[in-house]
Amino acid sequence: MMDHTVTWFEVATDDPEGAECFYGGLFGWRFTGGDGPVDYRTISRPGGDGPMGGLFNTKGEFPDHAIFHVQVADVEATCAQSESLGGKVLMKVIDDGAAIDFAYVSDVSGNTFGVFHRK
Repeated sequence: MMDHTVTWFEVATDDPEGAECFYGGLFGWRFTGGDGPVDYRTISRPGGDGPMGGLFNTKGEFPDHAIFHVQVADVEATCAQSESLGGKVLMKVIDDGAAIDFAYVSDVSGNTFGVFHRK
């Protein structure tokens, strides 16, 4: 995958079954997972090579949303550059032992998006 490319999206909802019915019926998307401690289901398209996004059950703990994620070479540097351009880092997870560093950032208009780096 190339840096600075939208490579993942996430739909977060307090009604994951309803979202599965809606997006499955509209686009033919398939959903797997959702049985772990966090209800996160991967989304695949018919004939696709692998997952292209995720469906997250918010359980009503925060607002429903849909966002895109951009792959970057360095999450820390991208967050710093975003702030220098007027953006805001909302949440950042670096070196927590997982294979991915990521952050949620808002742009100058307040739109939220994600950035990540797979180690």
